[in-house]
Amino acid sequence: MALDLAAIRAAYPALRDGVAYLDGAAGTQTPETVIEAIAAAYRAGIGNVGGTFPASHRSQAIVDACRLAVADLVGGRPEGVVLGANTTTLIYRFSQILAATWRPGDEIVLSRLDHDSNVRPWVQAAERAGAVVRWAEVDLETGELPVGQYDTLLNERTRLVAVTAASNVLGTRPDVAAITAKAHAVGALTYVDGVHATPHVPVDVAALGADFYATSAYKWSGPHVGAVVADPALLETLRPDKLICSPDEVPQRFETGTAPLADLAGVTAAVEHLASLDGAGADVGTGSRRERLLASMTAVEAYEQRLFRTLLGGLEEMAHVTLYGKPAHRTATAYFRVPGHTPLEVAGHLAARGVNVWSGHNYAWELTGALGLRDTGGAVRAGLVHYNDSSDVDRLLAGVAELAD
Repeated sequence: MALDLAAIRAAYPALRDGVAYLDGAAGTQTPETVIEAIAAAYRAGIGNVGGTFPASHRSQAIVDACRLAVADLVGGRPEGVVLGANTTTLIYRFSQILAATWRPGDEIVLSRLDHDSNVRPWVQAAERAGAVVRWAEVDLETGELPVGQYDTLLNERTRLVAVTAASNVLGTRPDVAAITAKAHAVGALTYVDGVHATPHVPVDVAALGADFYATSAYKWSGPHVGAVVADPALLETLRPDKLICSPDEVPQRFETGTAPLADLAGVTAAVEHLASLDGAGADVGTGSRRERLLASMTAVEAYEQRLFRTLLGGLEEMAHVTLYGKPAHRTATAYFRVPGHTPLEVAGHLAARGVNVWSGHNYAWELTGALGLRDTGGAVRAGLVHYNDSSDVDRLLAGVAELAD
């Protein structure tokens, strides 16, 4: 089914300001239902979990519902959903846990396509353990991450393969399933960064072959909460450092401190919002939430790709624009420069015209370094999400066209 853009956009209070929010790759706006869910949790009264009183029981129900919602979104199990402040914090947590088993001479394989949060924690953990870091390189002309190179990167000493499900600047969607299959063939674990992919495509962690899958709710219309999804049986084998009196059950043993309970209610509401997009307001009682999510995210992907063809085609027609990457499979994310203007100047020019975009390396540290962009201001990033419409794209293209010499 086609998305009802009018209904979707009306659900987001922030969009009433008339700005074209093409900065979704850095964080999305929030629908009223999410805002209300967070406020309702506070209004009802919440307390820490584990108590004998109703406020504590409400909090436990919020946590349980959040785990189930995230599991439904990505095809995992609620008992395997680890919640945290953000995915960077969680990746540091798991890098320390997994690296405790690494020995000098062990190897890990990272990708230069990735956001630095799926690079630096592993590099630093490998340095402490004496493990060797090996790199999967990006085809700089196409922006692809060739799968064949993993045949020479992997061996019996490989302990971990970390790879993104989608580049946060080029939009590249590598063949993660093929990469993880090669990793598993040599006995390595896989850590898949799904932060940029999850808002744009239907996700199935089992099909991806992800032993660990990371996602951030604020990239898909929720609050600032991160999650790592894994097989509960795998989590049972891992022993993190923790307070002696804190829960030892999976997945709680990986979570430190008190959770942002009201925000977790917002995460569940955000998942419900995504599940309602296919038909936008139609009867949401049809099918399981997982089934509705798959239908909605399939519709989201199709819609974003149609709109992105207009955005990308418009930029390609401008002789004064340099685009980076042309992967065969990508999210609706463009990375470009306008010669004669710094990326920051271009972003400022567009902001003055009510168009929000980002400039810089956008934490794609290795990739922008390989492209020769990192030390000269990076490039401009414009990305679409499900609430963007053709007027947003038209305003971006008009603003960039004004910069022609």
